[in-house]
Amino acid sequence: MQPKRFSWKKAVPYILIAPTVIYYIVFWIRPVLTSVFLSFTPEEGTGLTLGNYSKIFSDPVFWQACLNTGIFVIFSVTLEFVVALGLALLINKKFKGSSLLLAIALIPMALPQVAVGAMWSSGFSTYGWLNSLLIQIGAISENGKILFLAGNDISSLLLIILIDAWQVIPFMMTILLAGLQGIPKESIEAGYVFGGNKLTVLRKITMPMLKPSIQTALIMRIISAIQVWLIIVLIFGFRRIPVLLEEVVFFQDQMQNEYKLALAYSVIVAIVVSIVAVFYLKVSGAFDKEEE
Repeated sequence: MQPKRFSWKKAVPYILIAPTVIYYIVFWIRPVLTSVFLSFTPEEGTGLTLGNYSKIFSDPVFWQACLNTGIFVIFSVTLEFVVALGLALLINKKFKGSSLLLAIALIPMALPQVAVGAMWSSGFSTYGWLNSLLIQIGAISENGKILFLAGNDISSLLLIILIDAWQVIPFMMTILLAGLQGIPKESIEAGYVFGGNKLTVLRKITMPMLKPSIQTALIMRIISAIQVWLIIVLIFGFRRIPVLLEEVVFFQDQMQNEYKLALAYSVIVAIVVSIVAVFYLKVSGAFDKEEE
């Protein structure tokens, strides 16, 4: 029996992906495994412990952060999807001025979160540009300045949802618009030929054919919504409106000798993101397609 000869042709795919695999092992898998291991070790001393996780789960701020994150994800993603879908359908009509509308709508997406946070933080202050604008147009009096940042937790979270929507809607709109432009016009025209109205064509033809784009937009947005923190900190500071990822940064940068606690928080956030992503893909039927 002759030994099998080495085939360079079969080895080429593995050689091509080898740099990527090595990169992920060195710069992703290894740091992740190290962080998980360190999260089970005490701040001082050696050995393994569940103390970091016990401290987190016994902290009422953690549960408040979970609640705020959940509310933010549900309401922000819903609002952003509905508005983004409406804008995508409108721009896809290609009416006169649609290109200009698209260009204007994309402006917020080009701004970094630091710039967005600084802009709205200065706008919502008592003597900020938003109150000045309202005074100039006569909406409020000089002595009737609105205290945007002095509301309760619900109103403050709603404010963050609106600011985030202003920046993120263009991102979701772009994905949905690309999906709409990939739908054959013949399919839409056939729907009208067979007696369908605009709502029926949208519900039975456009939306099903747009499903892959909707799945992509929603899963990416849900994951990024769970990871929101920078805009909240820039506007309200740490722990005024606690969310999960903000707690990671808080314990890492603001608290001394709490590095292992920050790692434990980061592990929890990673688990939450993974569970939500898998759950959404399961509900949306993505795994069913792979089995087929």
